[in-house]
Amino acid sequence: MQPIISPSVLSADFGHLQRDCEMLNKSSADWFHIDIMDGIFVPNLSFGFPVLKSIQKAARKPLDVHLMIVDPDRYLETFQQHGAWQISVHYEACTHLHRTIQRIKSLGVKAGVALNPHTPVHVLEDIIASLDLVILMSVNPGFGGQKFIDRTYAKTTKLKDMIISQQSSCLIEIDGGVNAENAGQLVAAGADALVAGNFVFSSSDPISTIAKLKTSQ
Repeated sequence: MQPIISPSVLSADFGHLQRDCEMLNKSSADWFHIDIMDGIFVPNLSFGFPVLKSIQKAARKPLDVHLMIVDPDRYLETFQQHGAWQISVHYEACTHLHRTIQRIKSLGVKAGVALNPHTPVHVLEDIIASLDLVILMSVNPGFGGQKFIDRTYAKTTKLKDMIISQQSSCLIEIDGGVNAENAGQLVAAGADALVAGNFVFSSSDPISTIAKLKTSQ
């Protein structure tokens, strides 16, 4: 099965956002990956609701929203109203994770949890059956263009084993440093979805680059 490709719009040219969204619409990408950063949970700021609204209007594919923010519960309904098809929160940012996941699902949105590179997958053992997605950060969150952390391969396999053992339908998404050199190995390790930002948008032919990732085996 081909992996789901979710290009990170954070790496798009915001001076030509409509153009880049149309490119993703025409490509073989499956989702639009939307990174929301608050400058507190991670040392960077990304776009807010007005820009997200513009993306919502332009996108013809599901919005895969990744919240890298503290206290995400305050904004879940607003993200749902701005077109989020899937919302992922960070394990490290949620005191009552099960409650947060229940809240996301009550909004009719798919629910995911992201793990920072230092966080082991076993922390999700008691909630994995309730999740639609786990994002494994393969770089430290906050900035694009970082070097891929090789430990992610083993972490992906361990998470896939947990998902299978609990008969969960949860997908695994890898976020950070994904490119044509490691995509196939990530899929072989058990990844279902790949986030790619700089690798796609800095390419001379983003549509072909996305197609190459899509055929990673």
